[in-house]
Amino acid sequence: MIADRLTVAPEVASAVAEGRPVVALESTLISHGLPYPANLDVARSSEAAVRQSDAVPATVAIRDGRLLVGLGADDLEALANAPAGSVRKAARPSLAAALTASGWAATTVSATMIAAHAAGIRVFATGGIGGVHRGALASAAGRPPTLDISSDLEELARTPMAVVCAGPKAILDVPATLEYLETRGVPVVTIGQDELPGFYARSSGIRSPLIAATVEEAARIASLQINLELGGALLCVPVPEAEALPGDVARDAVERAIREAEAEGISGPTLTPWLLARIAQLTNGASVRANTALIENNARIAGRLAALLADSAVRRIS
Repeated sequence: MIADRLTVAPEVASAVAEGRPVVALESTLISHGLPYPANLDVARSSEAAVRQSDAVPATVAIRDGRLLVGLGADDLEALANAPAGSVRKAARPSLAAALTASGWAATTVSATMIAAHAAGIRVFATGGIGGVHRGALASAAGRPPTLDISSDLEELARTPMAVVCAGPKAILDVPATLEYLETRGVPVVTIGQDELPGFYARSSGIRSPLIAATVEEAARIASLQINLELGGALLCVPVPEAEALPGDVARDAVERAIREAEAEGISGPTLTPWLLARIAQLTNGASVRANTALIENNARIAGRLAALLADSAVRRIS
């Protein structure tokens, strides 16, 4: 059982046992996102944002064959400062392999959801989810479809958890990602606006499948989705306005980066990090600032959501 591989931090275990709000946070944002010490700053600020909403943060990672649910200060420092290339990435397909290896592995969306659910956590905050990559379902430039679809989508379909994000990553085929989620029964709810967030930009130009005017309304949808055991719910929050890129700037940078990647033959596991780095160059670092802001904001909103879900659970028991 996956529970046999868990090491849950005492603060997290106590909060779960007492029905207090807890928010899971992934660790690939630390190991495969920003350079040190910016990655550590984001990890700390995300945890602080959860606490500002009166919830307990639980950053998830793997070390020496154990799924750690809730990292201490020393763990965060060690993971953030680990030598380049020494930290594995663990998703559902690679989770077993990561658990058989020594050293650190960072959990992606799918692996974090698996560990958090096993620990009794119902809310998870991340930056943006993976999805259907461009060219995954239709041929491009005479090439066959790649079938490159993130395991995040299947995890959302099978694991009952509320996932707070800024929408699918902008480098993806967003319409196809939404269609895939609909087919797998995952409600996609945007909080506070009609259009799906555009990750770096506040809007993608695509109408959201479902709209919640407030976090409270989103919490009611997510609570029922989870309690009916229908799978997960994806709750989308736009990047804070002060750090958001204008929509045309974000789209132009993404499209140019994708064209350059195709011209250089970049694909597979190296594609996403290459695109994100190139977009940062093209926007003079504005995309990194937007990414940092949305990660912290998502953590804050997730804390509020977790508190609402915990309160509703108390009301049902009483």
